[in-house]
Amino acid sequence: MKYDLLIVGAGLYGAVYARQAADRGKKVLVIDRRPHIAGNVYTKAIEGIQVHQYGAHIFHTNEKRVWDYVNRFAVFNRFTNSPVANYKGELYSLPFSMYTFNRMWGVVTPDEARARIEAQRREITGEPRNLEEQAISLVGRDIFEKLIKGYTEKQWGRDCADLPAFIIKRLPVRFTFDNNYFNALYQGIPIGGYTKMVSRMLEGIEVRLSTDYFENRAELDGLAERVVYTGPIDAYFSYALGHLAYRSVRFETELLDIPNFQGNAAVNYTDRETSWTRIIEHKWFEFGKDEEGNDLPKTVISREFSSEWQPGDEPYYPVNDGQNGALYAEYKKMADREKRVLFGGRLGEYKYYDMDQVILSALKRADETL
Repeated sequence: MKYDLLIVGAGLYGAVYARQAADRGKKVLVIDRRPHIAGNVYTKAIEGIQVHQYGAHIFHTNEKRVWDYVNRFAVFNRFTNSPVANYKGELYSLPFSMYTFNRMWGVVTPDEARARIEAQRREITGEPRNLEEQAISLVGRDIFEKLIKGYTEKQWGRDCADLPAFIIKRLPVRFTFDNNYFNALYQGIPIGGYTKMVSRMLEGIEVRLSTDYFENRAELDGLAERVVYTGPIDAYFSYALGHLAYRSVRFETELLDIPNFQGNAAVNYTDRETSWTRIIEHKWFEFGKDEEGNDLPKTVISREFSSEWQPGDEPYYPVNDGQNGALYAEYKKMADREKRVLFGGRLGEYKYYDMDQVILSALKRADETL
């Protein structure tokens, strides 16, 4: 065997596990079917702007171990995520805070806002039967209609009345003027982009890009003692039990010859009629400046369109309903019987992970298995 470990996927999970293995003296080969490292956190410089090629990635965590770890490989700025919601030209602060309630109802005090929400929540008397009733039972009809309904229906491609209630278990409601969306202890964006950070994680480790594991499976498996697989778990088993469902996202990205398109990194379009879910203006992730601190004269925007996943599309969000949960449980049983293979990450575990959760999961698995 030429390598101790073959790692399938050069995204965050694969890169972190590879780094931990290499630091323990293991000989590691990392492969990825894409022509670049960093998976869905891949960033690419356009006119000095770090463009998030697979959607906005804002790092946030309360885990000191994770924060200390990523700071080994990058210097983070202090970007704070404060999205804006655009409902037919009306602009609201997200998350739901006193700024939102003032814009919605003209209320000024927390007691006034609380009274409005409490009165509207009473519309739902029994156990919520679907996402619409669940949302109204949490935040009332007005916020649901303007800031949740259209956005959620575009995201999932289904009416809120047809979506299960558990998708929205809770909605953050703040009776303060705090619009820090994540409210995490540590938050920011790696200066120079995520690709630079992942590249540093993979320093000294052999990486082969544009290499499809399934096209060369027998040969690649024969190169290493063990495999760390971060791709879709159903694909690993050739979809023997059927396809797991995902939502996918399509991006339309434009370079504009103006310095400022929308004045914020993220603007969500919460009406059903606007076809995109949000517009990202990438330069504001690094405050509109290049790495030398110079103002950037142009801007790059990306419109995001949510869609049902089809084979060949990029899978983004697992559809964690009962049916898919049961199917994943069967694939998990098959995975547990694969003694040479470790399954990890968002696709390997069919689980929605934030970036810090992916990193913590990889660190813990490395501690257990290396």
